[in-house]
Amino acid sequence: MEDTTQAFKAQSDLVLARLSQVYGSPNWRDPLPALDELVSTILSQNTNDRNRDVAFRALKRRFPAWEQARDAGVEQIVDAIRPAGLANQKGARIKQVLQEITAERGSLDLSFLSGMPIEDAREWLMHFKGVGRKTAAIVLQFSLGRPAFPVDTHVYRVTGRLGMRPASLTVEKTHQFLESILPPGQYTSAHLNLIRLGRELCHARKPDCAHCPLTDICPSAFSFL
Repeated sequence: MEDTTQAFKAQSDLVLARLSQVYGSPNWRDPLPALDELVSTILSQNTNDRNRDVAFRALKRRFPAWEQARDAGVEQIVDAIRPAGLANQKGARIKQVLQEITAERGSLDLSFLSGMPIEDAREWLMHFKGVGRKTAAIVLQFSLGRPAFPVDTHVYRVTGRLGMRPASLTVEKTHQFLESILPPGQYTSAHLNLIRLGRELCHARKPDCAHCPLTDICPSAFSFL
């Protein structure tokens, strides 16, 4: 098993080095405070970045302080976030999360997560309804600078096709596997470059292998034609 893991690590190192040559070492958009990132990521579920950002800005305009959103009627939150889609579901989740954080911590401040062991911080975030491992990882990695690797649909698809992980691995276990084989210092650039590859070339239905810079090291190249 150790030899197999090393093979995946070697392939991952090769892929990420190539992506860095092509795309560079990107940075996450301007980091948000942890609670802002949590709400933004809830809004991002099942929608695109543009709709998420439009909804988030509208929510912040309506409620400059999160305490105001927490204490508002859920219909007011829903009205503000309609551009993100699934507004009824997301609005109820956001209000519930804000209320539960206050009930548990006494305030809407997530800075305490910086001092917790990483697995404890992850579990604390994930005990809220609607907050899965990907959302928790985004908050931890990009807002708090903790070592956590988020796996979205693009990352999961691309890492499978490129042979960076066992093909049968679940999304949940892919988070853990990639965290174990990738250097924490590369989590941000790896996450963003894999997403870019997935969005621009390695599409779900018709990957554009002809224009992909990784075909010579991709075990799935041209197999979808």
